[in-house]
Amino acid sequence: MNRRDFIMQMGALAAGGAVYPRIASASLGRATLTTVSDGALVLPPGFLFDPIPEEKLAPLRDQFDLNDGPLTPECNLALYRDDSRVVLFDVGSGPDFMPTAGKIVESLAALDLEPGDITDVVFTHAHPDHIWGLLDDFGDLLFADARYLMGRAEWDYWWNPQTVDTIGAGRQAFAVGAKRRMEAIEDAVELFDDGDEVLPGIAAVASFGHTAGHMAFEIRNGAEAALIVGDAIGNHHAAFARPDWPSGGDQDMEAGIATRLALLDRLAAEQMLMVGFHLPQGGMGRVERTGGAF
Repeated sequence: MNRRDFIMQMGALAAGGAVYPRIASASLGRATLTTVSDGALVLPPGFLFDPIPEEKLAPLRDQFDLNDGPLTPECNLALYRDDSRVVLFDVGSGPDFMPTAGKIVESLAALDLEPGDITDVVFTHAHPDHIWGLLDDFGDLLFADARYLMGRAEWDYWWNPQTVDTIGAGRQAFAVGAKRRMEAIEDAVELFDDGDEVLPGIAAVASFGHTAGHMAFEIRNGAEAALIVGDAIGNHHAAFARPDWPSGGDQDMEAGIATRLALLDRLAAEQMLMVGFHLPQGGMGRVERTGGAF
């Protein structure tokens, strides 16, 4: 089954478009970190699990009730507000990816915010559910007044004309779609590298593997800190129970494993608040070590 047929069938199952309006919020010093929903994805289980032998996967399927139906991960965008900025991490799917996603405008409205209130957009990476929301139904920039920031390695990867021919047939549409959105902000985007302070109190943390230049972000305000992990920790089951297993969602699976283990170790050791884009209940929480897992 190709991607288009799968999405059409899943859209029929989700008539009207499911929205996951869970909002998680925490204070960071005098600032606020909130998650806002862009809806949810509908994915075949093999998208994540194909690299894992079924005999190993079976106990995890039972533990997390993953035996029936598609995966429906939430899409939680982090929203950081301090005295001078309203920062949105990623922009969601927009109208062109899946009927169950692309709900960011409605979710912002629930917080009495409009796209024009966003001062800065910071990208973790350029997969469809993170960057396709740059453009509205008319092909215009949705966050027209915002400043745009993306990691240099991520920008260079998707901007490279060879990417569409080397990424694999299943992800070619990802490359074409990313390039189209990036062209819309080509003259405005600001690029950064690992360790850079991209905005006051917000530092880039290289978390390569899910994509070639995926970035996490450490936010510090006063004595409080949080880590925006994007898709580097991409689900609430295998990524925690067996972070050493490959994920079919990662473009570089070995790098993804190394990144995942490093982030989980740090989050557990420092008890830093985390926000994960596809984690449940708004995607916000803390990590604890439980034996060899998390």
